[in-house]
Amino acid sequence: MSHPGNAPEAVTQALTLDLVDAYGVSPVEAELEYDPTCPYAVTVRFAGGNAPVSWTFARDLLRLGRFQPVGEGDVHVRPELDRDGNAILVVELHSPYGAALLHAPARDVNEFVDRTAISVRPGTESSFMDLDATIAAVLVGAQAD
Repeated sequence: MSHPGNAPEAVTQALTLDLVDAYGVSPVEAELEYDPTCPYAVTVRFAGGNAPVSWTFARDLLRLGRFQPVGEGDVHVRPELDRDGNAILVVELHSPYGAALLHAPARDVNEFVDRTAISVRPGTESSFMDLDATIAAVLVGAQAD
């Protein structure tokens, strides 16, 4: 469904995450991205290495994870305070290749989530989806298998 004159905007937010592992804490440059053509999801892209790594997951995990622990699958999000008493979001990413524990500044995530809510208000996502295009993409993918 289109909304002439009221098209939602994509939202990006650069941020530095702390990767926590057995060796300590390492800063990781990342970017959060919200594309209103896929209104239920957000993507985090990690810079560095030979190829950037991306994770796409439900926008609600960031939205709700700012206040309470959420996530049942590959992505878990919860609010915490760091050693200095600063609000952070702990993001756990799990894959068949391993897991990553990341600390994100709550201020940066809050700003990003608030901007996505301006672009597409939570609860209205379905009105921004092109159901015909989604079904066509699924059918094309099924034919390729």
